[in-house]
Amino acid sequence: MVSRYQKGKSALGVCLLAVSLTLIAPATVSAAPEMVTEVSEGHRSFILWYRNYDNPAIRSLVELALSKTSEYGSYDLIRSVELSQGRVLRELANNNSSLVDIANVATSSEREAYLNPVPLPVDGGLLGFRVCLVLPKNLSLFQDINTIEDLQNSNIRIGQGAHWPDTPILEANGINVITHTRYEILFGMLRNERFECFARGISEVMFDLELNQADDLVIEPDLLLAYPMPSYLFVAPNDQEAAHRLQLGLERAIQDGSFAVYLKTWFGRAVVELGLERRKVLTLENPYLSEESMYVGRHTLENLRRRLEFLGQ
Repeated sequence: MVSRYQKGKSALGVCLLAVSLTLIAPATVSAAPEMVTEVSEGHRSFILWYRNYDNPAIRSLVELALSKTSEYGSYDLIRSVELSQGRVLRELANNNSSLVDIANVATSSEREAYLNPVPLPVDGGLLGFRVCLVLPKNLSLFQDINTIEDLQNSNIRIGQGAHWPDTPILEANGINVITHTRYEILFGMLRNERFECFARGISEVMFDLELNQADDLVIEPDLLLAYPMPSYLFVAPNDQEAAHRLQLGLERAIQDGSFAVYLKTWFGRAVVELGLERRKVLTLENPYLSEESMYVGRHTLENLRRRLEFLGQ
């Protein structure tokens, strides 16, 4: 269920999104009217999904959005217990969960229908750009991959989470996918050669290696899988106040330029170290997006080179 507030602001969200995706200087952005009706002053504790809380980039963006909406009152951010992605989405959907309030995951038309999305991509749309974590001895398997057809006809299997929207996207493009419900288990499956590529977003792969102390794994240096897949913050369907606050905070961050600073701070290093501007781009289709999110994803792909140049400066 999408709130009336969000439906009324969808055009504004798309306009601001175009600004964030093209990274226009904040001085060129005209301020949009802020549509806040009732504000509940006081204090609230927000429980953020542990995978997002443990990711300093995502946690800092949630804190940025909350800090720019002080009229809603003070807040603190709490790490959730360790829940799988499928479980955390079910907890949000039931409207009465005591386990989680906010989760950042890739969007799909189904998720937007039964949850409450904040339709602004938290990483500027970078999650749909993916590189492969591999065992060093398997690097040679990727040397002759130049097209999607080459990948389809190879023996390369891609590991993904069972509940991640990437899985049906890859399968729809004819890719052999091996899944598990737990993110952490997938690293062991890669080491045990259950698959050859653990596809990770460019906005998360550097963090993955550090968090999991994966010194025995390497990032394949030549390929970039690209498909439209914006990543949103989601809250429970009836939690309108959290949705309003997060969306307003992100809109303010886009308008004042702090969102662009956030992108360069957290993702500039990855763009440079991954050498994205020289990689071969394999573009896949994503048939599972809503109309608005498809626009967001296509706009991101169209501006890929410009965005990489900006973040790599």
